[in-house]
Amino acid sequence: MKKLYALLLLTATLYNANAQLRLGIVGGPQSSTVKETNYIPDWDNTTKPYYSKRSGLNLGVIAEMPIGYTNKLFFQPGIIFSNKGRKFARSYDMNSVKGDTLYYSNNFYTNYIDMPLNLAVKLRLNRKSRFLISAGPYLSFFYSGKDSWEKRDTIMRYNQDESSIQVGKNDNSVKTFDIGVNARVGFELGNVLLTGFISQGLTNFYNASYSGTFKHQVIGASLGLWLSKRVVASNDKDRDGVPDKADACPDVPGSAKAGGCPDKDGDGVADAVDKCPDQAGLARDRGCPIFDRDNDSVLDDVDQCPDVAGTFKYHGCPIPDTDGDGINDETDLCPDKAGPAEFNGCPIPDSDGDGVNDKDDKCPTIAGSITNKGCPDIKKEIVEKVNYAAKKIFFITGSEKIAAESYSALNGVVAILRGDTTLKLVIEGHTDNVGKPANNQILSQKRADAVKNYLVQKGLDASRLEARGYGQDKPVADNSTPEGKAANRRVELKLSQH
Repeated sequence: MKKLYALLLLTATLYNANAQLRLGIVGGPQSSTVKETNYIPDWDNTTKPYYSKRSGLNLGVIAEMPIGYTNKLFFQPGIIFSNKGRKFARSYDMNSVKGDTLYYSNNFYTNYIDMPLNLAVKLRLNRKSRFLISAGPYLSFFYSGKDSWEKRDTIMRYNQDESSIQVGKNDNSVKTFDIGVNARVGFELGNVLLTGFISQGLTNFYNASYSGTFKHQVIGASLGLWLSKRVVASNDKDRDGVPDKADACPDVPGSAKAGGCPDKDGDGVADAVDKCPDQAGLARDRGCPIFDRDNDSVLDDVDQCPDVAGTFKYHGCPIPDTDGDGINDETDLCPDKAGPAEFNGCPIPDSDGDGVNDKDDKCPTIAGSITNKGCPDIKKEIVEKVNYAAKKIFFITGSEKIAAESYSALNGVVAILRGDTTLKLVIEGHTDNVGKPANNQILSQKRADAVKNYLVQKGLDASRLEARGYGQDKPVADNSTPEGKAANRRVELKLSQH
C-alpha cells in the first residue's frame, strides 16, 4: 500500500508541476494468464492443456502530456491496479488416476501495480473524436497474491488450502518487480476513452520448485474519463498565452495587450516603457492617465460636472430633469409638468375633473367627492329609505326563511337599486347571544344569503350584492334584556358605489 501511495503522490506532483499534464481515470475487465516454459517431460500434453485464464479487472489513473506542438504525439504514463495469474483444474477418470486423486484445482492469483510508460498517437476523426494507439514498456510492482488448491481422492475425501504468495528468492515465491511491454488501441470521444489493450511480461517473475520461466500476459478493455479538457500544446515558453513568435518578452510572463511583456496596471503599455506603471493610462500618454473622477468616461479636462457622472451629450453632466419628477427630460413626455413613470412623466389624468385622479377614482367617468373616492355622494334620503327598509325585514323564528311582511320593504330596496345602477349593497346578518356562537354565525349568514337571493330573484345583478354573517359578534344593545336581544336580531343594509 505504501508503494501505491508513493506512486500516486509522484503523479500528483508531476501534475502540479506541469500545466500541460492532464489526468484521467480508467478501469474495466481483463483476462490474464501465465506463459510458462519448462523441461518437464510430456508437460505440454499432460498438464498445460488444463491451465485456464483468470478473469479480473484493471483500475487506475493515467496521465497525458503533449510532445512537441503537433497535438498528435503524447507521453501517457499511468498507475494501474491489475489482477493477474492463472487457474488450473483437472479431473481424472478411473483409468488415468494420478495416485489416489480424482480431481485437482489450483488458483494462482496475483495483484500488481503497473506503471505503463507509453507513447501515444492520436488521429483526428472529427471535432470531438480521435483514434488512439499507444505502446511502450511498463514497470510492475507486486502488491498481493494468494495460492489456493482443492483436491478430491478416490475414497471421496476432500482437501483444500489457501496461502499468501510470498516475495523473495525462495521456492514458490514471486519477485517484487516485473518488466514488460504493452499496447493499447481505441477511441477518444471528447473526455471519454474506450480502449482495448494487451500486455506481455518480459522477465521471469516466479521462482518455482522446478526449472522454468513464468511470464504474465493480459488482454483487456478499459473505459476511461479525462478529468480536464484536452491540453493543446503551444510554443509558449513563459506560458502567458502569447506564442513565442509573437511574444516581445518570451522568457517573462506578460499580457497579450502588452505584446507578452509584464504590464502591472493592465493598460497595454509594457512596464519597461510605462511612465506610470502602477496607474492605467493611454499609450499616447506613455501609460499615464488623464483622470476621470466621476468615472463617466468624460475626462476631467473637458467634464463640466467632474464630480457627478454624466454623458458626452451634456458635457459630462447628468441628463436634466426640468420638472424634478425623477424622469429625465429625454424620456419625459411632459418635461415641464411632474408626473410618475407609469404615465411617462405626465400628471395622472382626472377624466371627470372631480379632483380625484383616474388611478384612484372608483367612478372615473362620473364627477364625485374626494371623501367618496371620486364617486357621487349617495343622497341622504336614499340612505334613510334603505335603513328604514332594513328594520322591516323579519324571519320565521329560528329559521332563515323571510317572513311575508318583509316583502314590501325589500321590494322598495329593489326599486332604489334599479333606479341607480352605480349603487352596490352589503347585506349584514346579526343575532343575539342565545345559543352557541357557531350556530348563531351560521344562522346570520343564512339570513343574509336569503335576503341576497330574494333581491337576485327580483332581477338585481348578484355582482352588486354581498352577504355577510356576523353572528353575535356585533351587538348594538345589551343582550341581558329582552329589548336588547330584539335589537341585536337584525339585518343591516349598507349602500356603496365602489
